[in-house]
Amino acid sequence: MSKLRVLFRTTAVRLSALYLVLFSLCAVFLVFYVTGMSERLLEQQTRDAITAEVSQIEAVYERAGMSGLLRSLERRARQPGANLYVIAGPSGEILAGNVAGLEPGLLDDEGWKSEPFRYRRFTDESRGESHVALAQVLLLDNGLRILVGHDLQEPEKFRMLVRQALVVALGVMGFGALVIWFGIGRNALKRIDRMSEASTKIMAGDLSQRLPTSGSGDEFDRLSESLNAMLGRIEKLNEGLRQVSDNIAHDLKTPLTRLRNKAEAALSGKEDGGQSGALEEIIAESDQLIRTFNALLMISRVEAGSAVAEMSDVDLSQIVADCVELYEPAAEDKALKLEADILPGVVISGNRELIGQALGNLMDNAIKYAEGAANPLIRVAMTKSGNEAVLTVADHGPGIPEDMYREVLKRFVRLDESRSKPGTGLGLSLVEAVMEMHRGSLTLSATDPDSKDGKGLTVRMVFPARTT
Repeated sequence: MSKLRVLFRTTAVRLSALYLVLFSLCAVFLVFYVTGMSERLLEQQTRDAITAEVSQIEAVYERAGMSGLLRSLERRARQPGANLYVIAGPSGEILAGNVAGLEPGLLDDEGWKSEPFRYRRFTDESRGESHVALAQVLLLDNGLRILVGHDLQEPEKFRMLVRQALVVALGVMGFGALVIWFGIGRNALKRIDRMSEASTKIMAGDLSQRLPTSGSGDEFDRLSESLNAMLGRIEKLNEGLRQVSDNIAHDLKTPLTRLRNKAEAALSGKEDGGQSGALEEIIAESDQLIRTFNALLMISRVEAGSAVAEMSDVDLSQIVADCVELYEPAAEDKALKLEADILPGVVISGNRELIGQALGNLMDNAIKYAEGAANPLIRVAMTKSGNEAVLTVADHGPGIPEDMYREVLKRFVRLDESRSKPGTGLGLSLVEAVMEMHRGSLTLSATDPDSKDGKGLTVRMVFPARTT
């Protein structure tokens, strides 16, 4: 019973019940309407036929007199499926005809009988049966009365047949609807149970679980897909939080330990260069730690989506041109050549500050790792492909092994070859977070895969573009 109560509380079952009730009411109304219209049509046809026959009888009486009228009525009464014919005297007694008995007073008034009446046939005398008919009374000038009527048994049979068909149709329809109702409700309840089971596992801490989908594309599937996308986002954020916690414990422990040792050495007077030099080194280490935490805060801000509200239409071409102009002196100091190929007028919906920060990280990395390369060229290109804006930064430094492309996008991940250079290991992580916020994509590849001196690194950023 509990299963049934739950079943009857489901939306699918309630909607099915509502549709069943509305359809049943419409079906009953339609059938009774059609039945009533058919009965009225048959009654009108009967009245028209009786009126026509009365006119013919009057014509026969005027032409052939009483004898001709009697012969005509006798001939008509013998025909199969004949109408009702009665000849009565002035006082209402039946003189001739194919009717054994009528209701009292029926022949008193001339014209149409307002309501159907009961009569008896000669074959009904022994069985005590009666029938219903519709008739018109004609008064002759000699005082005789002529009744012409039609039995209503066929219309009554038709009405009963329609009612029986209605009962059977509604019964079959009701049974089928109940079966479909139960099937739909049971299927919906099973899907909800599966979703509840998955939700229970998720609440228990298993964020890898996903709500099931049937592939039908209905409202349950759309809800599951939206919630699954949300769960994927939450899982990624939690994984990032776990990685950050681990990386902070490992990567920040060393500079903090070094900072403490320098302070201790300065206090004890054992530091070379005196306390002034020790304090300068402590400040430098502190600045590096502040930059690391600022980068972490920036990544968290982007991943949390707090910068989405600050997005607007921005000229990506101008942002790239400004960034190239800003880093050109730094490239010249490292004996590097910075080359830019920028398509003007490329507009996207984005956050100017974050895009500039991400591009600045890429150019800073390119200058840092391309220093001393055989090919000193750093190339920045801004192009458009269809509805996409493509920004690439390519250098000819040592590059990154292909199997490490995904790893270097994680926080605090630095290759062994790069640990001698300044940095936090958060630059590419910030770039990836910015691209995800802009619903774009980030890909890494080798600039010159066949080079033996240095394969280099090409970073490709693809943004959804807008037409200016």
